[in-house]
Amino acid sequence: MAVEFYTEYKERVVPALKEKLGVKNPHQIPFIKKVVVNTCVGSATDVKQALEDAKAELALITGQKPAETRAKKSIANFKLRGEQAIGAKVTLRGARMYEFLERLIKTALPRIRDFRGISPKAFDGQGNYTLGVADQSIFPEVELDKIKRNVGFDITIVTSATTNADAKALLSEMGVPFTDKAKKPAAPKAA
Repeated sequence: MAVEFYTEYKERVVPALKEKLGVKNPHQIPFIKKVVVNTCVGSATDVKQALEDAKAELALITGQKPAETRAKKSIANFKLRGEQAIGAKVTLRGARMYEFLERLIKTALPRIRDFRGISPKAFDGQGNYTLGVADQSIFPEVELDKIKRNVGFDITIVTSATTNADAKALLSEMGVPFTDKAKKPAAPKAA
């Protein structure tokens, strides 16, 4: 599956971006460097069990064992201690990255209820895009009967683009459904 998505990128997306961005050198065309999937369960009452569940869900969805993330400092109001394990993350590159992106774009995002596209305002100014997913049930790998608690994810797509416009052009060509693509110009009002 991932091979097809990468082949589509090479054969269709690269020439389209070359024409759209007006670059002559193929090394100037932006590409996706990595995808980081992150989750945090620090606010759960039973942090250890919630963390194990989140790690299992993350491993099932991404196909890679997640690494634990730890709290940087203690915060008494949140009952948080320094170096306490509070989340998990996975960094995807290469074939696994393209396979995950294909599943995300073509299968998972359309399964969101009342989905009309994702916001084009979540770029960070340097060509990276972050998307929040409220729960894991949109991924087809997750069996709905076995979900114990909802786990939300942050998905960050890191690109080599230097501007938001270049990164948006790349992601649009890859098939990411942005909300502003579907907007039609308003019809002139009759007097």
